[in-house]
Amino acid sequence: MINQLRKIYSSLLVYSEGHDNLDSTYKWFVTGENEIIGIDEEELTSKDVSLLATFLLPYNINLPVPTDEERKWRNAIDSAESSAKFEIKNSYRFIYFSIKKNQIDPIVFKDAIHELFAKPVPILWGNGHEGIIIEEQTVYEDSISFEEIKDILMSDLYVKINFYIGSYKESLEDIAQYYHLLINAAKKVFIYTNKTVVTYIDAVPYLLINQIEPGLRSDIGKTVLQKYINDEETLKTIETFLQCNLNISETAKVLHMHRNSLQYRLDRFFEKTGIDIRQFHHAMTVYLALLAKK
Repeated sequence: MINQLRKIYSSLLVYSEGHDNLDSTYKWFVTGENEIIGIDEEELTSKDVSLLATFLLPYNINLPVPTDEERKWRNAIDSAESSAKFEIKNSYRFIYFSIKKNQIDPIVFKDAIHELFAKPVPILWGNGHEGIIIEEQTVYEDSISFEEIKDILMSDLYVKINFYIGSYKESLEDIAQYYHLLINAAKKVFIYTNKTVVTYIDAVPYLLINQIEPGLRSDIGKTVLQKYINDEETLKTIETFLQCNLNISETAKVLHMHRNSLQYRLDRFFEKTGIDIRQFHHAMTVYLALLAKK
């Protein structure tokens, strides 16, 4: 194939010895044999680029060269025909990650992630600071959690990262939809929360609030929170109480408050609003109102 392409594009280069010194004036692609080839941009039209991308994987010179397994997953997402031929042995899930731009070299990041798993995991990059980790479900109980991964990356590499953890899937059916919905959901969720590790279960309230039109969203916050809409101290107390699963002792500990002081604040909120956040349904309503306010 390379020889045939070279007859059409005389500038074609084959590069397979690393990721450095790739000419930025070239468009780079990965072949089915995992070889990196480049063609001078001046020799390509936009139609040429689109055509080449149908049977070659576009390659960002700042990203790690995709492995054979990563290419299989990418093809499964991009092509229903390819996914039908791709057999999986275990259930899997997608984990979206995002880091600050230029915070860490993607190749260094990939090496660090691989060190934290029993075996290398496929990483599908969207760009130089976000992408998808593909994790297979295993029977090992001592596997590392993403909370632990977040802490290790922060302590060892000073990398601040967000993770959005998808549900497990047992087949490649609708994999493209799963991929795109997960990425879209993750980007919406992190607008509303300061949490850095969020599961698809945690995300449901955020996604529901995001679907409400802005005017109604604002009205929900004002209607439920009433006179406390701008009382940041009380709202912080309530938010912490909700995050601590309505546990008075745990909340008092987190806020460094006496139990009686915390109890007094919750009682005052009930007296002024008629909402008892110690009851589940009232707590859920206030939680959604807090999200709406954000």
